[in-house]
Amino acid sequence: MTDAGPWLFALTLVSALGCGLIAGAFFAFSSFVMSALGRLPPASGIAAMQSINIVVINPVFLGVFLGTAAACLGVLISAFLRWPAPGTSYAIAGSALYIAGTFLVTMAFNVPRNNMLAAVDPASHGGARVWAGYLVTWTRWNHVRTAAALAAAALLIMALVQAG
Repeated sequence: MTDAGPWLFALTLVSALGCGLIAGAFFAFSSFVMSALGRLPPASGIAAMQSINIVVINPVFLGVFLGTAAACLGVLISAFLRWPAPGTSYAIAGSALYIAGTFLVTMAFNVPRNNMLAAVDPASHGGARVWAGYLVTWTRWNHVRTAAALAAAALLIMALVQAG
């Protein structure tokens, strides 16, 4: 990474840090937040998750989530252009993993479920039915994006180490 200049090192480092931050946020949901919400009465769990899904749309979280995707895209393109320089295979794998396993999984699986949950009345019988399925499927996909973001961070760190 250093032969391409300090900008590529910095971009890769920022990408790795962003992946780690997102992995940590998603890990919290996978390891305890969703279980805690699932222990609440359905109306309370639904209302809490609906609130979380509104509050998460903020400049800090979206800046890290989307900014990491953009930074990873830059690292990915740069790595392809520098192939087969040291660290490029790790940079390609890490960047692609975040983009596909975290960003695209979020857009394809978690966001549609959030939108479906947003449309239900927390106090309704139908809402409780949606909630039961939501807890299982949303969390399953959250495990995927947590693992992808963490693995992406590790791969991007390996790219920096290998590049020296």
